[in-house]
Amino acid sequence: MDRRGLKLTRQRRLIAEVFFESGGHLAADDVWDRVRRTDPNVSLATVYRTMKLLTECGLAAPHRFEGTSVRYEPAAEAEEHHDHLICVKCGRIVEFVNESIEALQHRVARENGFVVTHHRMELYGECAVCRPHSVAAQGVATST
Repeated sequence: MDRRGLKLTRQRRLIAEVFFESGGHLAADDVWDRVRRTDPNVSLATVYRTMKLLTECGLAAPHRFEGTSVRYEPAAEAEEHHDHLICVKCGRIVEFVNESIEALQHRVARENGFVVTHHRMELYGECAVCRPHSVAAQGVATST
């Protein structure tokens, strides 16, 4: 932020530290909850502004998953291609990479005369914690 002429205040530094140390996909509210443990005087508006600045500086990557608020992940992590599993009940996000899926997507594109420039895959469902225990314990998969 300093290189872009933006003052790195104590609160901005704390927000950035919490965000980068937490990893994963955090909403501004999640960052705020964690920041307030250290400094209860940081406002939610300050967190939103700082996350916007981190995004503009190329340090944070925003994701807009269906049914959730904007989630941020460190830009360095976002640059490495990965796909997402998103729980529709608790909002948990799991990143995964599957080379077989990637190869299949490229094959389907080629067969249809496409050259893939980029893509995004998000699978929505219920995580093991949110599914009824009887279903989760039996390992029964449900399909839609």
